Amino acid sequence: MSATIALIASDAQKDDLVAFVRRYQPVFARFRLVATAGTCDRLLGLPDLEIHRYLPQDQGGDVQLGAEIVGGEVQAVLYWRNPNQQPDPTAELLLRLCDLHNVPLATNLGTAELILEGLARMRQAHLIFNPVSGQGDAEEELTLIRELLGPHFNLKIHLTTVEEGAEQLTQLAIAGQADLVIASGGDGTVSAVAGGLMDSNIPLGIIPRGTANAFGLALGITGPVTPIRAACRVILGGHTKQVDAARCNGKPMVLLAGIGFEAETVEKASREFKDQWGALAYLMAGWNQLSEQELFTAQLIMNGEVYPVDAGAITVANAAPPTSILAQGMGEVLFDDGLLDVTIATAETKFQAVTAMLSTLGATLMRQGTTNPNISYLRTDRIQIVAEPPQKVVLDGELIGMTPIEVECLPNALTVLVPGN
Repeated sequence: MSATIALIASDAQKDDLVAFVRRYQPVFARFRLVATAGTCDRLLGLPDLEIHRYLPQDQGGDVQLGAEIVGGEVQAVLYWRNPNQQPDPTAELLLRLCDLHNVPLATNLGTAELILEGLARMRQAHLIFNPVSGQGDAEEELTLIRELLGPHFNLKIHLTTVEEGAEQLTQLAIAGQADLVIASGGDGTVSAVAGGLMDSNIPLGIIPRGTANAFGLALGITGPVTPIRAACRVILGGHTKQVDAARCNGKPMVLLAGIGFEAETVEKASREFKDQWGALAYLMAGWNQLSEQELFTAQLIMNGEVYPVDAGAITVANAAPPTSILAQGMGEVLFDDGLLDVTIATAETKFQAVTAMLSTLGATLMRQGTTNPNISYLRTDRIQIVAEPPQKVVLDGELIGMTPIEVECLPNALTVLVPGN
């Protein structure tokens, strides 16, 4: 159910309806309003209200309103009718449709106040939905999310587009006084929304629908397969946790920055490749990259000190699931310790690389650092990395350019809805 209130009034009652909306203007401002032409025109002078204008009632505006009720788009109907007149066809139509579709209908002040008080207590959730993420049917997935969350929140839905991405939509949600912002898409979408919510104290809900869904896995929100119902249950549970975030070259980072091997792998795993093979696309691309990856020279700069290394891959992680093998040099990436986990891989041959990856996988299972000679690791709150020759960089699953990079941990900067204990 969407965040829409329908307004309609007979001529003799329009002043009363305008006065009522003015009185509860802060509540109405949180909703999309629809009104027939005459009523809409009387409301347009009120500030901060989004009002969609239908045709006049005698030209079919009441039918347009009825279509939204049937389509599940209306959360409540306020119909100020003249009590001294016989019920007109509009009243009969709205009463029947609201009864059929379980939509609250108020025809007097007392009932309307009860409805508004109930709506005022509803938490306002903004869903930022990327329709091109993953391999599922986006329309069906969005319908399911609305069915699961709509009864519990005043749910406003924003679809990302090329012109208006997740970053801009997050700012709209914040400006709209959101109590909760939900990101539904791949790790790029989640990272963009999280970046906008850093230090806002607005909780982030996650419904992963991408290929890797690494952030959801890292926080235990979902398993390797991403059931939307499970993610919605986590959101409805309301259990929040403060976690670290980071910035890489000024960009928000919730997962990791990968230099060298990981960036080359992500570039090889094109959208077409991921659509065809899903998560296997990364494994296949990585296997091919093992034959091509060459060592590069890097300087790690921390606390004013410079540490030179030769590496085939460097990963700087804020959070990472066990499936992000190259981030697991220490055996476990801690996302609430105020530090970044840095893993450096120095394998020169394909055999050494495979052995090193198996070693980090074993370290993850044992939750202790690997002893493989081709893997080194450290923790720090800030790091600069310069590479020669310059290397590609992937940030939270998206290529962002080339080295150098500077990454800074932001302790407890993000509030996330996670499974309860």
